[in-house]
Amino acid sequence: MAQTSLALGVEAVGCAAFDAGIKGAFGYPGTPSTEGFEYVEAMIHAEPTGRVAQWAANEKVAYDLALGMSYAGQRSLVTMKHVGLNVAMDAYANSALTGVRGGLVLLVADDPGMHSSQNEQDSRRLAKFAWLPVLEPSTVQECYDFTWRAFDLSESLQVPVMIRVVTRLAHCRGLMARRDVLTPTGLGVAPQDTIQDWVLIPSNARRRYLDLLAKLPLMAQQVAPLNRLIPGTSRRGVALAGMGRAYFEQLSLEYPELLSLPRLEIAAYPMEPSLEKDLLAQVDEIFVFEEAYPVLEERLTFLRGNVAIHGKLDGALPRTGELTPRLLKKALGLKTAEAKAASDLQLPLRAPRLCEGCGHTDAFEALREALKNVGAADARVFGDIGCYTLAAQEPMNAIHAVVEMGASISMAAGAALAGQSPSVAVIGDSTFGHSGMPALLTAAASGANVTVLILDNRVVGMTGQQPSMALDQVERMVLGLGIPEAQLQVLTPLPRQHEANVQALEAALRHPGPSVLVFRRECIQSLRRGVLRDHDRELKACTALAACQESHS
Repeated sequence: MAQTSLALGVEAVGCAAFDAGIKGAFGYPGTPSTEGFEYVEAMIHAEPTGRVAQWAANEKVAYDLALGMSYAGQRSLVTMKHVGLNVAMDAYANSALTGVRGGLVLLVADDPGMHSSQNEQDSRRLAKFAWLPVLEPSTVQECYDFTWRAFDLSESLQVPVMIRVVTRLAHCRGLMARRDVLTPTGLGVAPQDTIQDWVLIPSNARRRYLDLLAKLPLMAQQVAPLNRLIPGTSRRGVALAGMGRAYFEQLSLEYPELLSLPRLEIAAYPMEPSLEKDLLAQVDEIFVFEEAYPVLEERLTFLRGNVAIHGKLDGALPRTGELTPRLLKKALGLKTAEAKAASDLQLPLRAPRLCEGCGHTDAFEALREALKNVGAADARVFGDIGCYTLAAQEPMNAIHAVVEMGASISMAAGAALAGQSPSVAVIGDSTFGHSGMPALLTAAASGANVTVLILDNRVVGMTGQQPSMALDQVERMVLGLGIPEAQLQVLTPLPRQHEANVQALEAALRHPGPSVLVFRRECIQSLRRGVLRDHDRELKACTALAACQESHS
């Protein structure tokens, strides 16, 4: 081992990817995955050896970048959160058929309990949908070790491999023992006789799908060492996956009698059914502990025979929210003298809110006043994913629909075509670059009577103030998508500009067609941190140089 240090779970994945010799890392910010990319990005910038780290406009683009690097023979890492995989799903599922060249590892961070997400979907389902392997660590060290293994598996099986973590592990800090660092070498571009494998016209895709299905037994065989059945003397057994493994091990220190339970520990999929059948043969009942969906529980239920299966399907565990050691104790009927749980205490709620001095507050105040002035104080406003979504809560109540990235413009245009007037969409600059542009292109082409507010704080504010892909380009993007220049305005969301902003909004709301207002002011947090200081310094220098050259021409 090269060295030992403390790291978050997602940081351990990024570190292992660097040490395993990746040429590039790609991703789109999304809690709880963001720190994984940022960690490897910092390592790459600290030791420039021709490696690259690049945020992308969205998760699909990030995945395509990683796939292209893999095709060229180099190892790559791509990171995103669970709902981000929805955006990349087309690329992910089809890359199972093309296969990969250099190892391609996908870090997906799921969010059970929806701490910062729209749903708590389980990425293991999407891996099975694509017929691809997924490794599920339960400790920080496993995050590191499994990522190393994932790159080897990817190149051995010639398919992408998913590392699935959940919020609690992603943001858990623990010891990480590193291996020696590999220098990116690469396998070279895909050979001539495999070129048609990467061209998914129907005749090739049918052949490649058969090839993928034929690999499934080999996938299960190669990941099998990560799964194990530990015999016991009790007729009660447990099946453990992900954080279920970690919590059971933690509880066994407090309750040594748990070690008498036969236990099935699952850390990788696809899995062979032999281990499950062996467990079922030893017990009369099984408790299944896994995070999010009842993936393992459903498999055992299908095979169970006369064995009772307890978990999320029979109500032994709640169907929603995070798995916790306390839930394991309750399900297993363990006696405890613990103090009253924090979840039982009547603590005052402190709802999240926009930062003091945030420009979004000024933009929403102007919008509310303008809607009132045009006689539409009760108008329904379509919002999007970003920190500005907090305006849906008290005291603003200024957003009334939030579904997924980029949906605000499409929904507002659809409502406008249904006759709603005014129909307003609010979207951030990063989300606009992520998936709002196709919606605005459609709205402009349809002539829908929609007013779009692009809240441009110049960064991806909610996930750590990464510079936006749309940085200082929003106006050109809007004009290029078909919005007339007369219906595009750039405003500054400040108290002293309030009256002017209200008047501009009123004019846009009364216009019988698509209008766009860009409210631009840098995120108060990124301003304090100086995130864009170097960018703005270079921009001013270039502007001054251009002005000087123009004056001498």
